[in-house]
Amino acid sequence: MRAILSGVHQKQNSQVLEFELLDVVSSLENSYILFVEKNSRASIMQPISKILSHNIIRISINAQDFHFDNSDQTEFEWQIYFVTNNNSSKEVIQVESEYLGDRHQLELTSYYQFNSDPVGMANFNIRTNQSADQFMINSVNLTADSLEITGYNKINGSNIKNQRVILKSKASNTKLDFPITEKLFAGMFTVAIPLTDIPQNSACQLYINYELDDKNIEQRMISVKSLAGQVTDVALPGQREVMLEKQFDNTIVVREFQGASFGQKVMAAGGKASNVIDVINMIQDKLNLFRMRRLFKRGHSPFDNTTIVFESFGGRQVSDSPYAIYQLFQKLYPGINMIWSIDRSLKSYCKEHGINYVVRRTSKWVRTLEKSQFWISNARYPSWVKKPSYVTYIQTWHGTPLKKLGLDIENVSMPGTTTAKYHKNFVKEANRWDALVSPNDYSTQIFRSAFGFNNQILKIGYPRNDELINTKPSEIDDLKRELGIPLDKKVVMYAPTYRDNQFAQKGKYTFELPFDLDDFKKSFGDDAVLILRMHYLISNALDISDYQDFVYDFSSHPNISDLYLVSDLLITDYSSVFFDYAYLKRPILFYPYDYHLYKEELRGFYLNYEKDLPGKIANTPEQLLEEIQHAFKHPDMSANKQFMNFYDRFCAINDGLSSLKVVNYVMQQIEKGI
Repeated sequence: MRAILSGVHQKQNSQVLEFELLDVVSSLENSYILFVEKNSRASIMQPISKILSHNIIRISINAQDFHFDNSDQTEFEWQIYFVTNNNSSKEVIQVESEYLGDRHQLELTSYYQFNSDPVGMANFNIRTNQSADQFMINSVNLTADSLEITGYNKINGSNIKNQRVILKSKASNTKLDFPITEKLFAGMFTVAIPLTDIPQNSACQLYINYELDDKNIEQRMISVKSLAGQVTDVALPGQREVMLEKQFDNTIVVREFQGASFGQKVMAAGGKASNVIDVINMIQDKLNLFRMRRLFKRGHSPFDNTTIVFESFGGRQVSDSPYAIYQLFQKLYPGINMIWSIDRSLKSYCKEHGINYVVRRTSKWVRTLEKSQFWISNARYPSWVKKPSYVTYIQTWHGTPLKKLGLDIENVSMPGTTTAKYHKNFVKEANRWDALVSPNDYSTQIFRSAFGFNNQILKIGYPRNDELINTKPSEIDDLKRELGIPLDKKVVMYAPTYRDNQFAQKGKYTFELPFDLDDFKKSFGDDAVLILRMHYLISNALDISDYQDFVYDFSSHPNISDLYLVSDLLITDYSSVFFDYAYLKRPILFYPYDYHLYKEELRGFYLNYEKDLPGKIANTPEQLLEEIQHAFKHPDMSANKQFMNFYDRFCAINDGLSSLKVVNYVMQQIEKGI
């Protein structure tokens, strides 16, 4: 027997659910629908209110009954079961779903949605503690003459009255007010704002004003979906242009500006030459790739002298765990031939520091890889790189997983690949690794499942973190002097992740700071400085030229452990950097300004983000400033029970000797003649 959620209908303050039953063999007389909440394990039994036919049943629920006060929980995810309970037997069947419902506002600070999980089972999700100043719209588009917006005009069945769209200038307090009078469908409004009414050279945010239950409410319009498929740029007469931008907090900004003149367009045409050069470079890259593949297919024999090739983040850095291992090898076994695989841009760095190197994607690089006996890397090699049977490939990886990895990513939204292709390539690459370094039991279990990994795991902690354990306070002051950071000020480090859905093109991602640097400096500029560590995939450089005495961008600094050591406080969102920073037992703050979008639409998490973290969560810029002030007063987390529980689970394994253990592993392989 099967049960399928086939319809959801809003009726005043209740929701009517219809289920299709297949292969019914018994009476439905004592049957009921059971809801079970995944996190709290709470359950609600709902009797069948109507049997439309032998295979169609209906129940009525009030979504308000499906969330409750819980300081640790703002999301409620209910699984749905159909239970038959007749005299002869009881059967429990998890309900499937072919119905994907839109989000519906339950209250000003909560919404609900019926959805299905990756294997097609029905979920009833409720999110509470949503910001009360946000109003979700469905679409926003530019036409030849108007700005068109659609959205719902009901909240949990109650009509919204006197709706008005307001455009507020970001530079001044001026407002434009447009009444909403049109309905798109029952329960939905549409409004068209003439583009001629939008002020010249302006940037305006969209707000909505309305009446609900005799209260006047004003909220920022937000779109939790991307603007893909919506028209966001239009040219107007008189060389004017209007553009829509989605901000980091999901708000929408309408920009009006002067477009390029004919002369400027002629001048800009010179830029097309660079496009031609890009195409030529792309063709050359493809030809070089073809040549690389052929070179890898040729038979090679190993070097007479034991050779180790090191690589970090695909050759973009000389850093991380491979560098920690390299440094110890240099000290203990300098007679071994050690070579770094690098991008061409690092040639001067390697020459300056006396590092033996080979440039990636050259003939020499192919020969070096193919003739070496050991590869030590923290990221994946391209799938077309051939691994000889005599090579021992040690994968150090580069973080404890918070976000889902490999096979556990249900929907891959990265450019240039598909979910199936990404999964296949991940497993194929992972099982070329002869040994994989793991920092804790938690990671070991995830690596096995997410990578489909069946070879040896070295559960020894990350070599890069040895430095965090072994560095002395006097050495930290030396690091600050080297980096140009004042010794008399506290250091706040902001290290966010990149978002898979913020790509500009293949291999390049965009980002903007989700807080105001002026507010930050006003609050802490006299006593602290801010250092930025953006992800290497982010393409656009942040403009901090107006904050040179307060903000330092160390995104390109090769050793992130240096930045950990000089920082008094870490602020992050979903980056795994906090697992490493926790070794220092200093305060960590989490600022997940787009938490629900990221969790639901991107990669998801292994941990319970709201319960398992070692620090406070700030959801707004105002909360962030408050929590920073609190963290400055509590610089040592050793007495914090929540923090130390996290430390014992994720950090306790590392004794500061991880690099030595990898070196010893390699030497053991050499002595065995492997």
